[in-house]
Amino acid sequence: MKDEKKATSIAKRINRYWLWRLILLLALIDGILSAMFVNGWLSISFPYFWEALAGSEALLVLLQYRVGKEKARRLLEPLERIALTTQELSRTRFDAEKLHHLEDAIGTVSPTAPGARVLTGEKELQGLESAINDLLSRMRESYKEQSRFVSDASHELRTPIAVIQGYADMLSRWGKDDEKVLEEGITAIQQESGHMKKLIEQLLFLARGDSGRNKLVIEDLDLSQMLREVYEESMMIHPNRQWRLDAEEPVMVKGDATMLKQTARILVDNAVKYTADGDKISLRARFKEGIPCFEVQDNGIGIKQEDLAHIFDRFFRSDPARTRASGGTGLGLSIAKWIVERHGGYFDVFSRQEIGTRIGVLLPQTEAQLTDEVQ
Repeated sequence: MKDEKKATSIAKRINRYWLWRLILLLALIDGILSAMFVNGWLSISFPYFWEALAGSEALLVLLQYRVGKEKARRLLEPLERIALTTQELSRTRFDAEKLHHLEDAIGTVSPTAPGARVLTGEKELQGLESAINDLLSRMRESYKEQSRFVSDASHELRTPIAVIQGYADMLSRWGKDDEKVLEEGITAIQQESGHMKKLIEQLLFLARGDSGRNKLVIEDLDLSQMLREVYEESMMIHPNRQWRLDAEEPVMVKGDATMLKQTARILVDNAVKYTADGDKISLRARFKEGIPCFEVQDNGIGIKQEDLAHIFDRFFRSDPARTRASGGTGLGLSIAKWIVERHGGYFDVFSRQEIGTRIGVLLPQTEAQLTDEVQ
């Protein structure tokens, strides 16, 4: 009963605070209207205007008084429940033997063992068991992802290392005196070392991101201008594609210009890999349903429907042979996903085989979405 009275008293104080703010605001509005009327800046033809205004304000204050206290009380309910639960827990006395039983059960569980769970059979400890088992499940999933990441990275690095070693051995044996073999070996070593460098840089980016060491530098950014820059460099690097740009109007956002530009380049590189010479690739910046957005669309081979859910997974390739031959690592879209999610954004993907793919990046702008990673 004492706690209930305390919550009611707090609700009253909150309501009084908002009630006084409302009265002061109405007084300020009345003062402004009166000054405008006296100086001739406002003409009022409505009879009994001031009486109607005063009556409306009185009704508004009364409604705030009657409704505000109950509203404040409802807002305080979650805090009140937390306080009551804390008090209940402080009054609860756990059997020491049961706690030792729980400790022994935790000690026998291997965090990496599939399906391992803490189970004591004690009804009073079911809440703690559930929390611990949920933590174990998340740990196993994290461990599984880490193991898969290391395994995939090792596999990806093994191929260029093997190629470099093979050509180095060939050059060492008989390639020194054969210009054709020498040229072929040097070219292959350069290509594979470049591929390995790119892979390592991407792995380091994701590793820094996972550990929270990649920071965003938030600034005002025009997505249209950013796409124009990507469009111009893409035409220069890949002149054998038909490039189209639709970015006439400014599309302003707050974001990290370097990282968002990297995302656009990743989407463009992907489009180039899955299109043939002469195919069209379109870049577009716009507001989609009021949300800042940029898109990259191609008329290439498209993506299988069963693969769409995995295209942002690390090392995933919808067409492994084609992507590996073109120098892809399977990490580009994973990096783009990391960048977009840190901006509070999301992807809109549409693809049909033999028709093409459109990937859009939508960036809803709220301060809360940009605070965690801001440098």
